[in-house]
Amino acid sequence: MLASLRTALPALAVAMFAAGCTVGPDYRSAPEVAGNAIGAGAFPHAPALAEARPPDVADWWRALGDPLLDNLIETALRDSPDIRASRARVRQARAGLAGNRANLLPKVGANAAMLRTREPDLAALAGAAGGKGGGGGRGPLSLYIAGFDASWELDLFGGTRRAIEAASAEADAADAELADAHVQLAAEVGQAYASLREQQASLAQLRASEALEADMLDLTRQRRARGVASELEVERLLTQLENTRARIAPVEAGMIESFDQLALLTGRAPGALDTALGQPRALPALPETVAVGDPAALLKARPDIRAAERRLASRTAQIGERQADWFPKVSLLGSLGFSAMDPGHLVRKENGTWLTLPRLQWNILDFGRVAAGVDNAEAGRDEAAANYESVVLKALRDADVALSRYGHQRENVVVLRRVEASAERASTLQQQRYRAGTASMLEWLDVERTRVVAQQDRISGDANLLKNYVSLQKTLGLGWRPSAS
Repeated sequence: MLASLRTALPALAVAMFAAGCTVGPDYRSAPEVAGNAIGAGAFPHAPALAEARPPDVADWWRALGDPLLDNLIETALRDSPDIRASRARVRQARAGLAGNRANLLPKVGANAAMLRTREPDLAALAGAAGGKGGGGGRGPLSLYIAGFDASWELDLFGGTRRAIEAASAEADAADAELADAHVQLAAEVGQAYASLREQQASLAQLRASEALEADMLDLTRQRRARGVASELEVERLLTQLENTRARIAPVEAGMIESFDQLALLTGRAPGALDTALGQPRALPALPETVAVGDPAALLKARPDIRAAERRLASRTAQIGERQADWFPKVSLLGSLGFSAMDPGHLVRKENGTWLTLPRLQWNILDFGRVAAGVDNAEAGRDEAAANYESVVLKALRDADVALSRYGHQRENVVVLRRVEASAERASTLQQQRYRAGTASMLEWLDVERTRVVAQQDRISGDANLLKNYVSLQKTLGLGWRPSAS
């Protein structure tokens, strides 16, 4: 056995030296996309309130100063089934990487067996044939067997190493997709929370209008009974009241939908958050300025861009993995075993057997199967490169549009608040004139209707501004945290 090992060692050394050869293209980096836009230093339509300093990728919601929103998002990131599914995919990818790394190492197995048998009584069989009896056969015999088997496929041309490289990139992509799931989920919770607060504010405004219009209707009916108001005034006010009441039911239905949406996002059953979120609260106050960084920082922050880049790296490595099939595969096989009739003598030298076998396998004629696999891998690489370019361009577009919308909506809210303040003053003055008898009910009703519309527009404007802020954080790729290794 030692002589055999001395013979095999030089061949093994040559094989290990040759193992440094790795076929296939080496991945360097992703191709440059929109180089002028990336190097511009700023987004083309960023508003004046956008700061060029890089934002913190995690916990953007804390800048809003709403503990209830903080708790909802933290709960969602912890308990959402979608996040758990993403974490499971990360574990799967890492397990695949570990399996590919193990393929570089030898495979060793052990076996043991006990055989128990009894020889037939040949004399008895002969006696039965000749009419005579005979002696008994040999008693039960036992045979004990134990051994070890080992095999090792040498990675001469780097096919296994390319597989490890591809699996490592896939694991990185799974990590990035988990981070992207954090970004998407945090934004969904923020949007649903903004919708709920908008609906609650709208409901409160509608109920206040309903009460005011009901009082106005009672007063007008009294005036109609005294002959100082017309039936037309009563009917118009009744119509206004019923229109207001008709708008309440859809808002209440929308609130139920928001309650259940937030429950779903946080991993809870419908109705679980009705009590906790049932008390109306004002929309969170937005910061005066927003850190957005620059397009270059966007490439680093957005998890979907990192996932696309890692997928490109994986597809590139798979080309080499397929090209390695063109070359021969060398395996080293070995076996060491012992057998004995007595288990106490099993490991004696004279009872041992061993075998070493170098094996060469080469698919010289495969009728284009390897070439087809290589072409398929190259096409996959080209597809991944195109997908990466698309993801980068869409990310730049989304961020620029979100910045523009947020800036314009902020300006719009300023105007809406001025309109609401003016409508409030006009309604107060007209109400005083109406009670003093110097203005008609219809005049007051028109002014009051304007005030209600202005208040509703301001509520919607504030909610849309918050939603635009949340969308901006999502397009910048914010809200994720590094996954635990």
